[in-house]
Amino acid sequence: MARAKKSASDDAVSTKKALKTKTTVDKKKRKATRKQTYSVYIYRVLKQVHPETGISGKAMSIMNSFVNDIFERIAAEANRLTHYSKRSTVTSREIQAAARLLLPGELSRHAVAEGTKAVTKYTSNVLGSSA
Repeated sequence: MARAKKSASDDAVSTKKALKTKTTVDKKKRKATRKQTYSVYIYRVLKQVHPETGISGKAMSIMNSFVNDIFERIAAEANRLTHYSKRSTVTSREIQAAARLLLPGELSRHAVAEGTKAVTKYTSNVLGSSA
């Protein structure tokens, strides 16, 4: 009978050890997932336009949401235009057309001009570095 008690206590000890080792394994620090935002770029543009002006965290969060919203709208519209033309690749032409459709007047002209400039700069850098 003493033998049975000993094995039961041995089981309890081994169970406690197993639980202890599990918790130490579970407590490994996980790498924090980083949230990607446009805040650095928004801040750079703000300083180009108004060097003396700052921006609060809440305002930055609103601006980040705005940029994400516009990005999603343009991407969705470009996707729609691609489907209408029965193609499978979204090109700069669809992005440009989507920006023209979504953004009003002068804003669309500026967006198209800046986008064209960015694409030209990118292609010249890609072709220049590979040659």
